[in-house]
Amino acid sequence: MAKHKAPRRSADGWLASILSLLVGGACAAGMETVRIAPDKKGFVLDPSGDRYIPWGHNYASVDIMERLADDPARVAREFSEMRAAGTTVARIHPEMPRILVGPRRADPAALGRLRKVLEIAEGSGIHLMITGLACYKIGGRLAWYDSMDERDRWNTQAFFWETVARTCADSAAVFAYDLVNEPSAVGKRSDGWYAGRMGDVEFCQRLSLDPGTRDGDGVFREWTGRMVGAIRKHDQAHLITMGMLPFPAAYRAAAEQLDFVSPHLYPKTGKVDDEIALLRQFAWGKPIVIGETFPLSCGVDDERDFLLRSREFAQGWIGHWPDESPARLAELKRTGKATVHNAIWLSWVELFQEIGPQMTGGRPR
Repeated sequence: MAKHKAPRRSADGWLASILSLLVGGACAAGMETVRIAPDKKGFVLDPSGDRYIPWGHNYASVDIMERLADDPARVAREFSEMRAAGTTVARIHPEMPRILVGPRRADPAALGRLRKVLEIAEGSGIHLMITGLACYKIGGRLAWYDSMDERDRWNTQAFFWETVARTCADSAAVFAYDLVNEPSAVGKRSDGWYAGRMGDVEFCQRLSLDPGTRDGDGVFREWTGRMVGAIRKHDQAHLITMGMLPFPAAYRAAAEQLDFVSPHLYPKTGKVDDEIALLRQFAWGKPIVIGETFPLSCGVDDERDFLLRSREFAQGWIGHWPDESPARLAELKRTGKATVHNAIWLSWVELFQEIGPQMTGGRPR
């Protein structure tokens, strides 16, 4: 395959794009709610009926609530930067210990910050996929929550979702509620509730440590129905999904009650065919949004190939937004000071811009 050279955007170019967006005030007033398309093959905006394609990033996965508390101007600026790059959706992860202060008690200040990010999203024209129940930071977890049995833990999780849905129901900025990131249905008590450790965080959770006679499908059906019901008490409009590990057989039962499917897929070098075959296994008659992807285990050319070919099955894609601004990354590259880490992040942002029109401008014939 011929190599593609990503277009280079200077720091001045990024600034001009952002200023143009801010001056244009493009999006806030006319933001519309996202629905499933009538043909069940994608998404549309209501009331216009225009096609909506989720194309964006996971944003501040571990610390969005801290950023909102400490530097809301930064969050607003970064949403403007994302929009300037062509972003239509941001997946956010408001951590549960930042929202709940008791089994049935939420922190009013935290809910105010959640409303603030809705305002920022509305102002930028970026829809939000709100991921729930995040307890990623190992050192920041709630001892009272982790000591609960399954019944009380599920009650608390349902309260979390009732609280979030009540807070967000009236905002057109919500694309979807993402019930939990990469869950496993069952585990042994000796395993504990969490898995997927990376340094001082763990990104995965187990739903049951005492499944009894239930198998994984039974746990997923029961738990998903409980969380969907909690949301629907307060919000009948916005969509519901779940962040899925690349194990389609494990999640099919959960998907029965979801509005769309959201697998996390990271192609490997030289194995794009394998990743496309895996994606195809999530084609269960519902729209697919790839909730995480990135050139983590491959180069930019393989990631580009995967994204373009995935359009046969997927209707949305979400990568990861860097903590450094694209303008800063571009400046580091220009001056020869970029680290390998910097270069990987910049390669993703440049790829995102390069193929954005192809990803959002039409479906393959």
